[in-house]
Amino acid sequence: MLHQKQNCAPHFAEIEVDFEPAAEGFVFEVARGLTVEYEPAEDLPRFFAAAAAGIEEQLNLPEHGVVTAARAVLRRARADAFGSHELAFKIAGYLAARKALERTGVPRL
Repeated sequence: MLHQKQNCAPHFAEIEVDFEPAAEGFVFEVARGLTVEYEPAEDLPRFFAAAAAGIEEQLNLPEHGVVTAARAVLRRARADAFGSHELAFKIAGYLAARKALERTGVPRL
């Protein structure tokens, strides 16, 4: 999922997430060995946590009318020095979860 908005406060986040059913709740994992060319690298865990928050928020929206139990695995990510921040990754996570729900046939209200 690519989230990119260009204006005076740019957004950039690109993530690839695999979704699988889970027994219950929500689980988010970063794939072992995932590397992202971005400096400062210490920002990346916050970006990944923001993506997880966006995914979980979308999956738990009451308008879906379902309780979603999912495991989400972050497989790939890209960040940019001029537009990547926590909000951009949260929105990318939200959009990735929305796309996953659409593919399962959950109606969007």
